[in-house]
Amino acid sequence: MQTRLEITSDGSHTLFVRELNEHYHSTFGAVQESMHVFIQSGFDEIDKTIAPVNILEMGFGTGLNALLTLINSEKNSRQVHYTGVEKFPLSDGIIEQLNYPQILNPSFVKIFRSLHNSGWNQEIKITADFTLFKINKDLQDLIFNPDTFDLVYYDAFGPEVQPELWTDQIFQKITNAMKPGGILVTYSVKGSVRRALKSTGFEVKKLPGPPGKREITRATKK
Repeated sequence: MQTRLEITSDGSHTLFVRELNEHYHSTFGAVQESMHVFIQSGFDEIDKTIAPVNILEMGFGTGLNALLTLINSEKNSRQVHYTGVEKFPLSDGIIEQLNYPQILNPSFVKIFRSLHNSGWNQEIKITADFTLFKINKDLQDLIFNPDTFDLVYYDAFGPEVQPELWTDQIFQKITNAMKPGGILVTYSVKGSVRRALKSTGFEVKKLPGPPGKREITRATKK
């Protein structure tokens, strides 16, 4: 996929995909959006006694959600096992230009590169508290062990451009892989998405969104 870098309203980068006419992150603020949707509405809501927190991210992409999770896991001394699924990894040239460490704290440059440079389909210990397992496959082709994940970041491209990733079948696969009481967070509040989540065993709630987005979705496995 051909991408171009764009600066969002909070100064952090997003990527624009020409053939999909879609951005990786909100143009109103990439870091701001990820913090609101995935950290504050997801990671911060997980029971503090769970260790490690097993996280699945659909759409590893720029690595921003993984970086923010790592930073928060270190800050709060929380162990995390992070599984990221990405069918189309970014090129080294694009990764080198992403400015998230500079926006957050320049000391994170090395860790951010480690997230991207880590090999695919193998467990890599990035820090004492954060283990990464990246999968370079299509989510539709994956089979997960049941009752594995405490938290899911569902950050695929939108249902308008990738409808095959927002179906009942996909969410049934996700819910089977989650522990009871596990949380899924996503930026999408489309009616078809919420109905698919409900039909596959989730209790679904709309939450206030970040700037530029009225609402987001948090779903809890019954």
